[in-house]
Amino acid sequence: MKIGVLTDSSAYLTPEEQQADGIKVLPIPIIWGKQTYYDLVTIGFHEFYQKLASDSDLPNTSQPSTGELKEAIDKFVADGYTDVFVITLSSGISGFYNNVVQYAQQEDRLKIHPFDSKVTCAGLAFQAQLAGRLAKTGADAETIQAALEDLRSTTRVRFEVDNLQHLKRTGRLSNAASFIGGLLKIKPILTMNVQTDGKIVAIAKERQERRALRHIITDVQTDIAKANYPVQGTIFHADDEAKEDAWCKAFQTEVPTMRLGRSIIGPVVGTHVGQHTMSIIWAKDLAEYFK
Repeated sequence: MKIGVLTDSSAYLTPEEQQADGIKVLPIPIIWGKQTYYDLVTIGFHEFYQKLASDSDLPNTSQPSTGELKEAIDKFVADGYTDVFVITLSSGISGFYNNVVQYAQQEDRLKIHPFDSKVTCAGLAFQAQLAGRLAKTGADAETIQAALEDLRSTTRVRFEVDNLQHLKRTGRLSNAASFIGGLLKIKPILTMNVQTDGKIVAIAKERQERRALRHIITDVQTDIAKANYPVQGTIFHADDEAKEDAWCKAFQTEVPTMRLGRSIIGPVVGTHVGQHTMSIIWAKDLAEYFK
């Protein structure tokens, strides 16, 4: 048994991270007027947010085509893999997982294991890294599947946006009607329902950024206090390094037991949340699966 791992670009794994854990990545298309870009391939991180701020036309996202998925699987077949875990961004915000399920039913050259992360960004990265590391140790598909389900069950998300304009525009906020996020000085706080449907919902709103950050820190502290395992987290930003620095400093002080990393909210996810969004995703520390 030779097991591979394929995920999509919304995990925002660096090339070094991809290589270290043997993870292959499919870039997600961004449709911008008559132009199609590919996430961090034909449009860069800073370039995207500069264009988002200045262009009167606004982007939307698509998903990797069946042909692109087949091309990726062809490479696994050529390299002698017997199984591939395809770990996708949440089915609550994209149709890609369902397309992978349909493709898997037709593929007979190897066994495809579709896995719905119910999350994106760092949460998706955690899952892909776990699968890749377990595969390198010789774990079988059943062991990897069980570990992914366990990790997903521990995953939590909080993020704060400047306003709800982009989420409402792209239809990714499930309770948009009940949250008026465009009011002056309102900072909406959102989550993803990782344990249920993987959709984005607004759960609170604060009048100031510092209060929004305090609200999120308290949520993380409360959750970690109930956990019977070590926790790792990632803070990630939508082209606002100063805010990321402030969040990292606050979490290192307020939640010192959490192992903390940094990442980005790249173009595909940024299409839906907008610039200056800040987020943290936390879950069981991956090191716990290798004891």
